Amino acid sequence: MFEYFCGRLANLEPTQAVVDCGGVGYLLEITLNTYEALRRADAQSVKLYAHLVVREDAHQLFGFYDMAEREMFRILIEVNGVGNQTARMMLSSLTVDELREAIRMQDVKKVQRVKGIGAKTAQRIVLELADKMGAVGGQMPLANNQSNQARDEAMTALVMLGFAKAAVEKLLMSGDWKNPDGSPMTVEDIIKVGLQRL
Repeated sequence: MFEYFCGRLANLEPTQAVVDCGGVGYLLEITLNTYEALRRADAQSVKLYAHLVVREDAHQLFGFYDMAEREMFRILIEVNGVGNQTARMMLSSLTVDELREAIRMQDVKKVQRVKGIGAKTAQRIVLELADKMGAVGGQMPLANNQSNQARDEAMTALVMLGFAKAAVEKLLMSGDWKNPDGSPMTVEDIIKVGLQRL
């Protein structure tokens, strides 16, 4: 429903940010990593990628400084036993790169060091998400760069075209999506490859 919020940073706390968009203030729950990024940002113009959680008793907005962090959040909450607050705690304790690497290397102890994560939950996270983090030693698919932003947009487009999300994720997470000269592939190029292979 909400993709992102752009506007003035009206208030900032370690766990929350208020973004003023045209006179309307949106309260977003944030991670410590996003908090640190916002502290360094120009308060007159910020952009937070959003994730809306609808419950019977409340609607909660989560905000992330970059798409990579939001994508990791969404992947984490798909794991049984990992709720929104647990995922936020994980992304406050570890960066996206650190968390991804811990899962890829099946470092259960590192995941378990996050407050509120027990041994069983840590093992479940590692087992269920290892395949989504890419092959060990391969390209890190969730890196926050131009190539992976194009990949994320292509993934959304392919799912909207009717392809199964799991199949699209498996294909797009398996490569670094670069041209022969090393430049990042465009969204259109990635979609074309996806249409051929899916």
